[in-house]
Amino acid sequence: MSQQNEILQRAHERAEQLGLPYSGALMPDEAHALLASMPAARLIDVRTHAEWQFVGTPENAIKIEWKCWPGMTPNPNFLEQLKHQVDKEQALFFLCRTGARSHDAATMAASHGFSECYNVLEGFEGEHNPAGQRGQVNGWKGRGLPWSQG
Repeated sequence: MSQQNEILQRAHERAEQLGLPYSGALMPDEAHALLASMPAARLIDVRTHAEWQFVGTPENAIKIEWKCWPGMTPNPNFLEQLKHQVDKEQALFFLCRTGARSHDAATMAASHGFSECYNVLEGFEGEHNPAGQRGQVNGWKGRGLPWSQG
């Protein structure tokens, strides 16, 4: 079995174990490996403009706010923006700060006919370290995956 198929199988198994309403749940390093091996796959960063600008974002991510800054109000145009930027048949990997907003975004996309929706567990920044800081313990940044800051 190829590495790509092994990763997808683990992601599907996690989704089944957790009772998720979408295709799978990926660890950040798994999402990164799949993006390298699946040219049509897309990483969707659903954090806010402020987070992209001040915290950073993974390279080549499509940026669509799930909730808007300030106030964290739901983005009423999320689904239309998603439809405009990706194909419903592409594998979509949703990412937020820690995995909560991306879970909601993957759930919505799957319920609207997007065929392969995955949540990136741990998110971009991951859990707090003992000093209360994110981005060092786990998540996209903490695992040393490629990203840049505005």
